[in-house]
Amino acid sequence: MTDSAITALHLQRRAMVYIRQSTPSQVENHRESTRRQYALAERARSLGWYPEQITVIDDDLGLSGASTDGRSGFARMTAEVALGGVGILLGLEVSRLARNNTDWYKLLDLCGYTDTLIGDADGIYHPKLFNDRLVLGLKGTFSEAELHILRARLDGGIRNKAARGELYRGQPIGYVRGDANAEIRIDPDEAIQAAIRSVFERFAEFGSVRRVWQWFMSEGLNFPVRQHQSAAVVWIPPSYSTIHLILTNPVYAGAYVYGKTRRERYVDDTGKVRTRTRKLPRSEWNVLIHDHHPGYVDWQTHEAILDRIASNTRPTPHGGGAVREGTALLQGIATCGQCGRRLRTRYTGRTSSPGYHCQGKTLVEGRHKSCMSIGAVQIDQAIANAVLEAIQPAGLEAALLATEQFETDYDQALQQWRLAVERARYEAERVERRYRAVEPENRLVKRNLETEWERSLSALEDAQKELEHRVRDRPRQLTDAERTAVLTLGADLHLVWNAPGTVIRDKKELLRTALEEVIVTAPRGGYQAHLTLRWRGGLFTEIELDRPRKRQATIRTDDDIIELIRRLAQFHPDAVIAGVLNRQGKTTAHGHRFNKTRVGNLRNHWKIPRFDPATRPADTELVTIKRAAEILGVATSTVHRWLNDGFIDGEQTTPGAPWRIRISEACRLQFIERAPPNYVPMREAVQRLGVSRQTVLQRVKCGKLEAIHIRAGRKKALRIKVVDNQPSLLEHLE
Repeated sequence: MTDSAITALHLQRRAMVYIRQSTPSQVENHRESTRRQYALAERARSLGWYPEQITVIDDDLGLSGASTDGRSGFARMTAEVALGGVGILLGLEVSRLARNNTDWYKLLDLCGYTDTLIGDADGIYHPKLFNDRLVLGLKGTFSEAELHILRARLDGGIRNKAARGELYRGQPIGYVRGDANAEIRIDPDEAIQAAIRSVFERFAEFGSVRRVWQWFMSEGLNFPVRQHQSAAVVWIPPSYSTIHLILTNPVYAGAYVYGKTRRERYVDDTGKVRTRTRKLPRSEWNVLIHDHHPGYVDWQTHEAILDRIASNTRPTPHGGGAVREGTALLQGIATCGQCGRRLRTRYTGRTSSPGYHCQGKTLVEGRHKSCMSIGAVQIDQAIANAVLEAIQPAGLEAALLATEQFETDYDQALQQWRLAVERARYEAERVERRYRAVEPENRLVKRNLETEWERSLSALEDAQKELEHRVRDRPRQLTDAERTAVLTLGADLHLVWNAPGTVIRDKKELLRTALEEVIVTAPRGGYQAHLTLRWRGGLFTEIELDRPRKRQATIRTDDDIIELIRRLAQFHPDAVIAGVLNRQGKTTAHGHRFNKTRVGNLRNHWKIPRFDPATRPADTELVTIKRAAEILGVATSTVHRWLNDGFIDGEQTTPGAPWRIRISEACRLQFIERAPPNYVPMREAVQRLGVSRQTVLQRVKCGKLEAIHIRAGRKKALRIKVVDNQPSLLEHLE
């Protein structure tokens, strides 16, 4: 344990100085300790090492020595020792090298194998020697015990203070620190209060975190956030996680909570030791103090919110799940009368007919057979009638509440925009005061504040325009006649239930409000279903329902499709006919798209002759558009345009079928090399007749004007025959 342990072999190797501080705060504030550690390089020189042989490792400044995770400097030092290139390791004390015996004894073993010395403020030690190793081992044990004692003292003080509800660790948005010790108060900013209260009000209406978030996005409302306690509040569009945290945080229910999470160490797939944070159930929280501070909701409401969110994300076997858009009204509350499991919804057929089925036997007995599979239309109708009859006395009261909700629901979003305008006005005035307080000579600061002022004024103008737009679009108040109509609807809930404006979500919410569970029993092969309604409150109602008997329906292709194929087969092959039918949205008797094979099968079944182009004469009057373009010497696009203009004649067997152009001798005579007298270009014809181009084309189509097409020369175009005594538009009107 003296300097005499240093030999010439040690001096031939390098001297390594290891420097570490536990936290960045210590690096910044405890600089004297850092200076003492860097001074160890001078001690290495005094022990006989040259400056070029001394290596200072300070990669681990600001990292804890409790483990080697993330300590690249310690890993580098250990590797150099293992390679036998280090003569001595210098550290201010053992705790700088390692704070746990596992890492410390590994380093001692390596130093003993490679004949490496270890030095600290007390002396120099050789790990090969028993006495030196004993002293180093005791120092490592004391270092680990010291860390445990420090942690126990700190954790004990923190837990004791948290048990009294006086440990202040920052609060979520909507709360600020009061003047008293650990006092928590609601943020005095009305805009922040209104935004948070809107979250709880909308959840009470929608019952879904996602729908609350979608409401904020649809209304274009921003939400306050704060990156940390000393940061300023900024207003940005909310995220789903922000809304979820607001609804699930017990702080908003007036509760003080400590110890909701626990940090655990584990070994990952690669063998590395990592740390993770695990959320604890409420029964394992260290501290839970009710009514510690004012809350936005009470504790009972908070628990109801948690139960509803849990049922939305993790449905129980007897119900739950978020309300979906499907037409099966008992989604989430229907259970099987045989095995007690929750019924699943299914949608089948071209019309997506709803139904319920249970896979209890498949799950338990391994059979490919379910307990039941039944349609939902009749069951839903029976349940809806029972619920509407039960709540009929509350119809008028619900109608009155609906009229009030109609007038006040929009005001909540409008109030958010009014507060946004006030917030933007305050920001603009604050920047203006800063701008005017700057000395005129300080142009650098003044220009920056001027830009900020203009930006705040632009934001204020945008907020005012949006508020004016919202006020203009505000729903008008109900008139007396409309109020009377609403009350009339309240007396007839069946009319409201079947109204087109009543969405499926509202129907499901109403059923869940009244019913706890619907037990469905429908034996296979029978034609009756037994329904047991368990109402909220414990009452039961039983309903016997007759199921429809299945009928063997004859599958047959529609007659209009057969007739259409009969007409198309005279002029087109099967592949073309299939394309025409698909473009018209026609399907087979089984709901499939047509193809060449299916069209051929239908033709053969109904004995419809097949189209044979060889049997048609080559000089037929009806030709395809491509053939017509070849005959007339123009492009196919020009033929399409002439069809629209009526310059040439064509026909279709049915909409979507290929065009057939009628090529006659009169049609051929319309295409000549030179224009005869009295045939003028389209522009001159429009001027001389005093009508528009479309009118000229319409007269050509009706036969009131003669037209030809010049296909010689560079100006290939229509020529219209106009005589001097051609009547004008005014003459036609007279």
